[in-house]
Amino acid sequence: MKKILALLSVLLLVFASVSALAETAPRVIALKGPTAMGMVQLMDRSDNGDLKEEGYSFTIAAAIDEVTPQIAQGNVDIAAVPANLASVLYNKMNGGVQVIGINTLGVLYIVENGDTVSSVEDLRGKTIYASGKGATPEYALNYILSSSGIDPEKDVTIEWKSEHAECLQTLIASGSGIAMLPQPFVTTAQTKLETLRIALDLTEEWDKLQEGKENPSSLLTGVVIVRRAYAEENPEALRKFLGYYKESVDFVNSSVEEAAELIGNYGIVPAAVAVKAIPACNITLLEGEELKTKLSGYLAVLFEQNPAAVGGTLPADDFYFVK
Repeated sequence: MKKILALLSVLLLVFASVSALAETAPRVIALKGPTAMGMVQLMDRSDNGDLKEEGYSFTIAAAIDEVTPQIAQGNVDIAAVPANLASVLYNKMNGGVQVIGINTLGVLYIVENGDTVSSVEDLRGKTIYASGKGATPEYALNYILSSSGIDPEKDVTIEWKSEHAECLQTLIASGSGIAMLPQPFVTTAQTKLETLRIALDLTEEWDKLQEGKENPSSLLTGVVIVRRAYAEENPEALRKFLGYYKESVDFVNSSVEEAAELIGNYGIVPAAVAVKAIPACNITLLEGEELKTKLSGYLAVLFEQNPAAVGGTLPADDFYFVK
């Protein structure tokens, strides 16, 4: 009997090894900016280092319009996307995607070419230049303003621009003014307008509003999603990917200069910008219950403002990949 049990154990180990070998490495896509910055060491190890044999493939996209169809058509397996888009895709694809991690916390900042703003209350009566109407920047700004007793439609003037660069151009032309910008564009803007200063970190302001709440949410920018079919068919490959990804995030946050060089090499943002921006980009990898708590709370805030922002309905529990 002992020999039979020993033989069965060996067979099970062999079967497990064969199954793992049969799994497929993921095809990954990320946007230029913080969502791709956290992956840069993993990309470098896959292209030039010890992970060449893993077979990972990475694509860096310039705009979200390039990412969405790739996911919907099954051309990629893992994607770094805006947090609310993950919920939209879940609803559109009938639960066909799951979120496996939060990879970027808030990256929105109020910047000023001047020195009049040191609190949210100081925005009352001001004009704010911003881009991202109908997306996370608008919802985040409206939530912070309204929760601080400022009516976004009556108490401030928000001039929506088509892109971040247009906000900067307006500040340069006016010689003063206030804008809402994300990192790493804030750092880029400061190289072109040396008098531009960070007046408010909207992530910090969001956190202040959540103090004392039973289930506090967080201001989020990006998450990582996986096609449900891929996750079910390749559990070991997904587990390994997440482990390597976490190592990459830790490297980027602890070895800023080396990470900035890689970020520049991959054309994500220039190295000189990356080295200054990384500490303010809130790059992370939150998984499991922490992922579920923070993301569900964030999506609930967006849903209250505009259900379309999350795809019409809040995602069910199976949206959250909890190992």
